[in-house]
Amino acid sequence: MTETNFKAALLAGASAGVSVDLSLFPLDTVKTRLQSPQGFWKAGGFRGIYSGLLPVVIGSAPTAALFFCTYELTKTVIQNSLGENWATASHMMGASLGEVSACFLRVPVEVVKQRAQANSNLTSRSILVSVLKQEGFLGLYRGYFSTVIREMPFSFIQFPIWEHLKMRWSSYQGKPVDPWQSAMCGAVSGCIGAGVTTPLDVAKTRIMLAKTGTPLATGNIHFALKTIYAERGPKGLFAGLLPRVMWISIGGAVFLGVYDKVKVTIIDLCEER
Repeated sequence: MTETNFKAALLAGASAGVSVDLSLFPLDTVKTRLQSPQGFWKAGGFRGIYSGLLPVVIGSAPTAALFFCTYELTKTVIQNSLGENWATASHMMGASLGEVSACFLRVPVEVVKQRAQANSNLTSRSILVSVLKQEGFLGLYRGYFSTVIREMPFSFIQFPIWEHLKMRWSSYQGKPVDPWQSAMCGAVSGCIGAGVTTPLDVAKTRIMLAKTGTPLATGNIHFALKTIYAERGPKGLFAGLLPRVMWISIGGAVFLGVYDKVKVTIIDLCEER
């Protein structure tokens, strides 16, 4: 991976993260409130739809930049070492390692953001102070493993499909895909990944919203899934399915489309110098 490609991945990833998180934040809030234990209306309904935006503004750029730098680096190393026949495996491994590293930044943001979304009368700052006071620094990482367990299968599905669709489209038209075509491929791959992994997303949300000291707060994702199923049945495991699929389908288009557009633009500018 060249220095130019690394810089391009860094800046393009940051741009993509900010673009999707800010533009689709209201959908994310609706999804979180549908998944919360008190239910949609008691969690705030459509009031304070931008509650929890501040930590997202701060964290989205570095989180997405870290993900894409790890993804591109891993993909390049594997394909250079093992050849193009390992392309699909390199996409899966790159996306998985990208998520593991990005979650170190994403999870504290998610903890504060989701609690603010589910309690619109509280500010992000007051939630952060409360978490640090009651649970210490590690309280910001409650749900880390459940987030990784959600993100890894999602990435296993989304990124190989995204790369495959781009490759097929490129082969069909005889030239590399344009950013808008990459965005369409991102929407399809995101839709599929979002639908399949919704139960893991519901479990992650319930763990992050659980009161300190309760069994759910331990972060056991199997226990969380069993609890949700016992409370609400199969429908509970797919709470927030529609806004999640909509959010990630549109988000996949914005996220991956912006990423490819900015990446290509930066590489072209560097080559012209």
